[in-house]
Amino acid sequence: MSDNIRVAGVSVDTRHWIGGERVASAGTFTDRSPIDGSALGEIARGGPAEAEAAVAAARDAFPAWAATPRAERARILHAVADGVEKRTEELAIVETTDNGALLRSHRRGVMPRVAHNFRFFADWLLRLEHEDFETRGHTNHVSWDPAGPCVLITPWNAPLMLATWKVAPALAAGDTVVLKPAEWSPLTASLLADIAAEAGLPAGVLNVVQGYGSEIGDALTSHPDVRRISFTGSVPTARRIAASAAANLTPLSLELGGKSPLLVFADADLDLAAGLAVEQYDNAGQVCLAATRLLVEETVAEEFTRRFVEKATALRQGDPRDEATDIGPTVHPRQLEKIDGFVQRAVAAGARAVVGGHREDGQYYAPTLLTDVAQDSEIVQEEVFGPVLTLQTFTGEDEAVRLANDTRFGLAATVATGDRERAERVTSRLVAGTVWVNCFFVRDLRAPFGGSRQSGVGREGGTWSFDFYCDLKNTVTAPEGWDQDHG
Repeated sequence: MSDNIRVAGVSVDTRHWIGGERVASAGTFTDRSPIDGSALGEIARGGPAEAEAAVAAARDAFPAWAATPRAERARILHAVADGVEKRTEELAIVETTDNGALLRSHRRGVMPRVAHNFRFFADWLLRLEHEDFETRGHTNHVSWDPAGPCVLITPWNAPLMLATWKVAPALAAGDTVVLKPAEWSPLTASLLADIAAEAGLPAGVLNVVQGYGSEIGDALTSHPDVRRISFTGSVPTARRIAASAAANLTPLSLELGGKSPLLVFADADLDLAAGLAVEQYDNAGQVCLAATRLLVEETVAEEFTRRFVEKATALRQGDPRDEATDIGPTVHPRQLEKIDGFVQRAVAAGARAVVGGHREDGQYYAPTLLTDVAQDSEIVQEEVFGPVLTLQTFTGEDEAVRLANDTRFGLAATVATGDRERAERVTSRLVAGTVWVNCFFVRDLRAPFGGSRQSGVGREGGTWSFDFYCDLKNTVTAPEGWDQDHG
């Protein structure tokens, strides 16, 4: 078996990247494209031995990287960003082939954001400081000390963007990294290892291991030398990671599922609101932040639905490599089965499919809107992670907020209204880590990001990322007692 595969004309190494070297495994797993189900190649399938080797490499590389001056760390991160920009087209086509997201989105938004992740945290590092303050004449000085090796476990829906959202601040903080990408979309993480090495990142500072979480995950998350764990994914997996990390009291950052609401009030611009609702089908609905529960004021529900259906049925579903495509495939046959199971059970329980409600050929699922759903039903309460929305009505602010908050999640929320005071009242009562008003998916890396309730633990972004990836230290110095003759 060759260690390199060709994906859309791009060479990708299928081995792990550990300690600055490519490392094979005895076993492999098959990576398939969701576009047509074709096998892309056999990927090294790591286990406890590879986990141990990767953590050891990160541990050994940590002292030198932690001691590297901030300016030099920032310079290398900018060089990584340069490498990403140089290979934007290659990264875009490989990731589209691997996970089925739109090529046009990867070219124009996702890969530029990947480069921006590195540039932003490199620059933020150089101005990271806390003003000194005094206590009874004593000076307090706050510093951010590198914590140590970090394990970063990333999802399949936006593989490289979400990986670098974690990798960039961890490296900027002076930590070393073991990155474990999702087995359904591992390829761009391998390319990132190449780019980082070419940029001059020292051996062992970034390690990439591939495989199934059930085989390699516990060995990583339970390792006593790991100082931080950041995970994006499902609640059940997060529980297993938290239990694994508990023995060592390893700090966790968890960005988990969502069942976010979109509240549409009668005074909203209904065309804007319908457009925001249709945006929730982005990436075939495989977006943690998606507002999958449409909550519409009863007096405008009929008109809103008419406008929504008009926009939704105009969407073009098909090959994500085609510039004209709006919705690509679901990432994996198992995910397709899961989505269809949710929909069919909801319909059997009395829901009505206003649009969609069925599979298309291959791994494609039709954009779906379900009405006549009960608040306590599975389809309203559980994350589907596919192109499936529900629509419910409300008669006033109190009911809207009650319905919006009535799940175990609290990742995001979107509000459509023409009344500024109403927007302020409603957003102050919503349980969510991010709230958008008359917009969606506007993200600034300076802002905190994370979820409430079972949507996550902790916040990352801006200084919050450094707070997580570092050990914060306060040094208190007395005003007297210096040896004036020392020197």
